[in-house]
Amino acid sequence: MDAAARCEQLLVLYERSPIKHTLGVTLSYDDEGRAVFDMPYRPSFDNAMGNTHGGILATLLDKAGWFTAAQHYTTWIATADLHVQLVAPADRQALRAVGRLVRAGRRLAVATMEVHTGDGTLVAIGSGTYAVTTRAFSLEGAR
Repeated sequence: MDAAARCEQLLVLYERSPIKHTLGVTLSYDDEGRAVFDMPYRPSFDNAMGNTHGGILATLLDKAGWFTAAQHYTTWIATADLHVQLVAPADRQALRAVGRLVRAGRRLAVATMEVHTGDGTLVAIGSGTYAVTTRAFSLEGAR
């Protein structure tokens, strides 16, 4: 299966996921094959200080890494390790998370990710390690 067809499968998978509808986040792939997640600002995701909660930023980072890495495998992958650094407040802005594949190995994939605000401010960086499973990837049974 070529990369474009695999990305199309992953887009279908994401469209079916409950978290997509909960967060209101859209997924696309750029010309370099990086997963790009766009999330409008939602006050319901703010922490007590009035900025987007770090858990939401961590979720965006993980999603960007997972969907960037997943296109390189015909089996499921699973997040094995996720590191998150919150570097600035989101200041009530829309967010964009982008993943970049560092390595696609036989057993592990590694990605780095960044989240920026609509005005370009870097708010979070992360790295993720994704374990390659033997479970066949299928859209059957996916929500």
